[in-house]
Parts: sequence; C-alpha cells; structure tokens
Amino acid sequence: MNNFFPKSTIQWRFEEPTVLRRLSLSLWEMAVLTGFALRLYRAVVVNYGSTNWVWLAAIGVGLLLLCAMATMHLANYPMYRWVWRAPLFAVVEVAAESVTSLALIYFGREPRGSARAEWSDWPSMAMDTLVTRALTVCAWAVILGSVVWVVRRTILREPVEEEPPAE
Repeated sequence: MNNFFPKSTIQWRFEEPTVLRRLSLSLWEMAVLTGFALRLYRAVVVNYGSTNWVWLAAIGVGLLLLCAMATMHLANYPMYRWVWRAPLFAVVEVAAESVTSLALIYFGREPRGSARAEWSDWPSMAMDTLVTRALTVCAWAVILGSVVWVVRRTILREPVEEEPPAE
C-alpha cells in the first residue's frame, strides 16, 4: 500500500504512458490510423494478389488488423463505454478509409474488383465499407465483452474465505 498512500509527497512518482498507450487512448487517432492502413493494405493486396489463398489470407490479415486496433482502443475503457465507443470507432475508421479511397482514386490506384475505381464508384464503396466495418467492429466488441465478462465471473473471481468452524 506504500505506492498508493505515500508518507510524504516526495514519494509520488508520475509515470508517463508509453507512446503506444497514449495512441491507444485516442479514439480518433486509432480509428484514422486503422482506416488509412486498411485501405492502403487493400490497394496493395488487390494489385499483387492473384490466387485464392492469397485473397483468403489477405482478408484474414485485414480482419485481424481491424479487430486488433479496436481491441487496443476498447481495452482502455470500462465495458459500459464500449456501447458508444465501438460504433464511433467504426464510423471514424470508415471516414478515414473513405478519404484514403478518394486519394487512391485520384491517383488511379483504387481497385474496384478487377478494374480501377472511378469517382462514381466512391459513394457505393463508402457505404459498403461502412456496413461491413460497423458490423465487424460491433460484433467484435460484443464477443470481446462476453469473453471479458466470463473471465471476470469465473477465472478472476476471488476465493471466498471460509470461516473457521465454531467450537
């Protein structure tokens, strides 16, 4: 208990969070970074991946990246705040992905199937992205919250001390 209740103020220590921790606390920075990275990753994989197993691996890595970044952010907050943080994370992530998509369309590098996307393709691509990312992040938050709840209720439950038998 010495760390929590020091005898004098000299014993207080200020611990600066690491760069990754500070980044994960910000919904905006995490979501924008995720959206930017996912869209660039998708553009690179579609350009250079041609076989079915490459596509499956690419989808798996993209899904893993999205869920990992959402987990890194949500893990900093209590579960009751996840109700609004997970959908907002998805919306900001999609906004960043859509802006990145506009830049890729401008440079002629945004894939749309086997062809290049055009300006008229962007609204439907943004809506498709919004639906898939929102469902993915919200479903992942529900799964993650369920696992956390079960772990807290079963594994981390403190053992109840039994009273000694009365003599």
